[in-house]
Amino acid sequence: MTDAHDPAAKTALRTTGGAPPDDGVAAEVPPVALLEPREGIPPVVADADALAEVISAFAAGTGPVAVDAERASGYRYGQRAYLVQLRREGAGSALIDPVGCPDLSALGDVLADTEWILHAATQDLPCLRDIGMVPTQIFDTELAGRLAGFPRVGLGAMVESVLGYALEKGHSAVDWSTRPLPEPWLRYAALDVELLVDLRNELEKELDRQGKLDWAHQEFDAIASAPPAPPRKDPWRRTSGMHKVRRRRQMAVVRELWTARDTVAQRRDVSPGKVLSDSAIIEAALSVPPNVQALTALTGFGHRMGRRQLEQWQAAVDRAKALPDAELPQPGQPLNGPPPPRSWADKDPAAAARLSAARTAVSALAEELNLPQENLITPDTVRRVCWEPPGDHSVEAVAQALTELGARPWQVELVAPLLAQAVTVTD
Repeated sequence: MTDAHDPAAKTALRTTGGAPPDDGVAAEVPPVALLEPREGIPPVVADADALAEVISAFAAGTGPVAVDAERASGYRYGQRAYLVQLRREGAGSALIDPVGCPDLSALGDVLADTEWILHAATQDLPCLRDIGMVPTQIFDTELAGRLAGFPRVGLGAMVESVLGYALEKGHSAVDWSTRPLPEPWLRYAALDVELLVDLRNELEKELDRQGKLDWAHQEFDAIASAPPAPPRKDPWRRTSGMHKVRRRRQMAVVRELWTARDTVAQRRDVSPGKVLSDSAIIEAALSVPPNVQALTALTGFGHRMGRRQLEQWQAAVDRAKALPDAELPQPGQPLNGPPPPRSWADKDPAAAARLSAARTAVSALAEELNLPQENLITPDTVRRVCWEPPGDHSVEAVAQALTELGARPWQVELVAPLLAQAVTVTD
């Protein structure tokens, strides 16, 4: 391996886009195109024997393990993994096909006590959990970049600005359920974990330099220990364009069409949007067509759609039309928390004043610390404290409220004094 492909040969951050090296001078060296994995493209592991070899190799490896997963979003139903990439010192890289090897719990077990390096961990952890891979320690390079003040935190941008290499990102949105996977896609996938360990090491140094390393560890621990997200209530309400639908009968049409589409998509294992678009659902809801002929005239239900499909969608519309008023969906979702901030001035002017003061203070501190406001404290947490502040407006009481809402200790320490002051503006 030559220095041209040796991240260890880089002795300092090139630029951190807001968190520069100590000399404050960002290097203007053109990035080096990274075209091939160090050991070449590894073979795709798709059977038990090959998987056993990978498990043995990674169990014998040292240091953290870089992990990535590719899904087929926009092509297949759900968010399952169609390729898992790993890299570890002493083991090299591995590409695993979860279709041929659907249970990776044995691999997860040998890596259970190892730090896993992921980029945007919350995107990949659910699909990894589904195949038996559950980490206990993580290092999220995207989140680390946010905390360190990088303006662009995509993997390509981070690798380029920190390590000086340009990754080819042309295959990020392809259909990863394709079999066999083309060689250029496999090369891209292997390169996604090629430099994650090096990126992690440089980001750790930078976070330590800024005094934010403990913050990062608290964030990583929170992600690793978080339980799986519960099923979303009334997912049909998230149909794009739903804001146009005002009447309850129209809402029922959206619900029936969404449910029918989801059933078909799951049975065919295709993305729901490929079965029927959100815009078509909204069109039908606003029009409430009386028959198939009227439905056919709507955008999204054109001549390419067969008679049988059209009748299926019209049947969903007819079910909504036949519902008694008592079974129609209610406008909006039951609120679990404060109302939208735009209504606060009318509903509770004092709460609106508290929120304004809190937002100003949080924004100023986030700018001072050079990190996004939402990483300093989530907007929802700020809203909840300002809408229903503790009866005792002391810093200790606000800190307790923040902790109960899931804020990490570093966030509580920094934000509690600001919110305690903000909730007193109407006293």
